[in-house]
Amino acid sequence: MTEEFGLEGLISTSCDVYSYGILLMETFTRVKPIDEMFSEDMTMTRWIKESLPNAISDVIDANLLKPEEEYLKAVVLKCVSSIVELALSCSAESPDERINMKDVLVALKKLNFGI
Repeated sequence: MTEEFGLEGLISTSCDVYSYGILLMETFTRVKPIDEMFSEDMTMTRWIKESLPNAISDVIDANLLKPEEEYLKAVVLKCVSSIVELALSCSAESPDERINMKDVLVALKKLNFGI
């Protein structure tokens, strides 16, 4: 994964969007992109992409899935899956492929989880 932390002195809104995407992934997985499980072959974004759409529960924080009620568990999975997909759009490798923050906000406002 290309890490964009302004190390080269080039700071842009595209870098901010990338960082936001990584932050979302960290928040909902409780895993950092520098975790020892990641290498050149396996990155955080690849790990998450490979979990979608059917194995998202394998990568998200288990504490989010504690509800005993199956309906609530399904709602949480749908919610987190939508947010993680948005996070992947934010953290596309190429800055030109990334969603912009205005569209991120629109997407977040449109999320409906049936609660």
